[in-house]
Amino acid sequence: MEGPLSLVLKFGHPAEMLVSVLVGMGFGFALERAGFGTARNLAAVFYGRDFRVLRVMFTAIVTAMLGLYGLDLLGILPLSSIGILDTFAGGQLVGGLLVGAGFIVGGYCPGTSIVAGVSGKIDALLFMGGILVGTAAYTLGADAFAPLASSGAKGRVLLHEWAHVSSGVMVFAVALFAVGAFWAVGRIERMVRARLAAPVEIGPAAVPSRAAAAQERSLS
Repeated sequence: MEGPLSLVLKFGHPAEMLVSVLVGMGFGFALERAGFGTARNLAAVFYGRDFRVLRVMFTAIVTAMLGLYGLDLLGILPLSSIGILDTFAGGQLVGGLLVGAGFIVGGYCPGTSIVAGVSGKIDALLFMGGILVGTAAYTLGADAFAPLASSGAKGRVLLHEWAHVSSGVMVFAVALFAVGAFWAVGRIERMVRARLAAPVEIGPAAVPSRAAAAQERSLS
């Protein structure tokens, strides 16, 4: 199956595979440099201390969205030529919850676990082992999971079509939402860090002074 880039640039199969490897290596390098190869940094988003995951993912989404919208307007890469998977609300909701739970417990998502595993982190290698076990279990039980996986079928759904607005309006709304999200998480980070940095006040009744402790020993 050829992707839109290879169709536009008329790549042959060897060139397509080479580009895929180079893009994958670059993506992994960028994730590692962003700190996504450490579970502690990734899990910090759930504690409100570090929202780099949200910032990087939202930036990637908005960048890709603007790029695709521009290419579509110029007629270089029509959105209709891009393969979009059908929406299955039930199966994708359950799958999203499972992936989210695994992210919270393990501290990685599938992509970042590979980045951390290549870096030699043992917890990431164990996480990758869990992915392989889960994938094998789903594959072997595909018939049993089929009703759930296909539940809530909606077909090909685009956000602006679902909201009954033009694609330009939706692009602007998503970009505006991203800016608002960046501002909001910045405030949350400052509040949480200020609370963690604040000195803990301990009353005199909880920790007696040395003089009081000495006087108590003399009386006893």
